Amino acid sequence: MLTQIVRPMVQTQLRLLAHSRATRSTLISTVSHWLGFLGVRAQVTQLEAGSGKIRIVLTVDKPEACDPQDWQQILCNLNQGASEADLFSTGATKFTPQQQSKMCRLLAYLLQIGNPDEPVDWNVMYPQLQALGLDESTLMGIRSALKVPQSLENLVEGLDSDVAAVALPKAVSIAMLDKQVNSSEDLALSTLLKVMREQQDMANSSQNWKHLNADQAR
Repeated sequence: MLTQIVRPMVQTQLRLLAHSRATRSTLISTVSHWLGFLGVRAQVTQLEAGSGKIRIVLTVDKPEACDPQDWQQILCNLNQGASEADLFSTGATKFTPQQQSKMCRLLAYLLQIGNPDEPVDWNVMYPQLQALGLDESTLMGIRSALKVPQSLENLVEGLDSDVAAVALPKAVSIAMLDKQVNSSEDLALSTLLKVMREQQDMANSSQNWKHLNADQAR
């Protein structure tokens, strides 16, 4: 389980920080090291403490696993100033009705497995989901999907990477609403990530094959 792996490591690092004589430099190194686990090359450019919190400013290079074109598109999107809710809405509006339904069912499934012993209280959950930036049509789709038990196996069948990519950030946010991730939530998030990676690898292989054929034709 993800939390069983990560939390003890974080607790150990924090204990080391507390007893370090060079806390600032150690923390800077630790943050870069943690992000390195994700293949992200990051440099801490500012670090300061105040009001019981630590403020860190990062400069992040293109992650190792990121396609150069994807990275340029990310930079372009950020420069346009779109919010996360705007990006989610833009991605979702490009979906077919079937894809939209699949995404709503995925998010409903995350809610169902968050506390499988109790039914989802929509009156409590609705404002929390609104705060995550979900639009009204998506919220109503989730509410409808909650009326029947959802199955991860059925949801993953035929799932394409675009739906997984748009759903994953919101799925993570939903899983963390109670500040913890149980084994079922961890499996669902890992499955979404796997779908994204597998289809991205297939796309990269196809692109490399085209480049190889083009080089051979010259």
